[in-house]
Amino acid sequence: MTTTQDILAIQTRDLSIGYQDNRVINRLFENLNLTLSPGALTCFMGPNGIGKSTLIRTLAGLQKPIAGTVEYIFKGSPPENSNSSISLAKNVSVVLTDRISTVNMNVYELVSFGRYPYLGWGTRLSEEDKQIIQRSIDYVQIHHLRHSRIFELSDGQLQMAMIARALAQDTPIVLLDEPTAHLDLNNRLEIMNLLRKLARTMNKAILVATHELDLALQTADIIWLAGFDRTIVTGIPEDLVLNGTFDNIFQFKGFDLKTGKIHHEAHRKQTIHIEGSGHNYLWTRNALERCGFSFGGETATHTIIIDSEGATVQWRVDNSHRFNSIQALIDHLLHQSGN
Repeated sequence: MTTTQDILAIQTRDLSIGYQDNRVINRLFENLNLTLSPGALTCFMGPNGIGKSTLIRTLAGLQKPIAGTVEYIFKGSPPENSNSSISLAKNVSVVLTDRISTVNMNVYELVSFGRYPYLGWGTRLSEEDKQIIQRSIDYVQIHHLRHSRIFELSDGQLQMAMIARALAQDTPIVLLDEPTAHLDLNNRLEIMNLLRKLARTMNKAILVATHELDLALQTADIIWLAGFDRTIVTGIPEDLVLNGTFDNIFQFKGFDLKTGKIHHEAHRKQTIHIEGSGHNYLWTRNALERCGFSFGGETATHTIIIDSEGATVQWRVDNSHRFNSIQALIDHLLHQSGN
């Protein structure tokens, strides 16, 4: 591909964004000094309605800032005419949540729109354009959908086609607004892993506005977190979890982000001691916590030993009963307690 290699980053300087309503300016964020770097997947997170889409549109040049600037940095300095529509289209591609109105076009035609900034006065695709379009389709593994009409696609397939279009646009910067919204887990994972791969293997600067906390924590290189007072806090996911930034902003109720677990109130009299390890131990403890049991040492009311050999797992209770599932184990403990 012919991705422009000169562009290094997006940088904002004292940027304020928002919208005007009846001549009243509503500022969503103020004095933002952010950098979007190549080779990294950056996830922009915050509560619904905080202004994620507005920032994406502003960075893409689709909406004017209230104050400050958005600069596209080439070899350490802003280029001349970097904010022209042609220059932006060749350096920044954007995938928004807007629905496609022309649903009768097929996937190949949709992806081919990514080449339009390079066609000049003509409208004919060159052989190079066609090769880039095909490589983009192959990269996101939707070759089998090449001739499918838009109305025939699932939400996940349509998002893949939109990412292929952005890839065909051949830009060093890709901005996406909620690309995993309304998708099932497999599709969400596939898209986030694809975006991470694009950033890493093609040295693209990718920004994703998302509310997928679990996926962002595991795939993002950098988090932009919409904070209080119209600010954005940045950092790697692990630091923002451990220093309490996520907790302060989202104010989780009954959820411990550091452990990734929901708090369950222990309401049963028995205490449990578990001997085991790995996934079997974690899911056994999870089930017992959810059912209201508390945990103690070797003097606990019941001792559970998890025996595993290959794919076979058994749970021994007090060395007198054996069970082949956690459900059977819990049923026994509840019967013992009279509940």
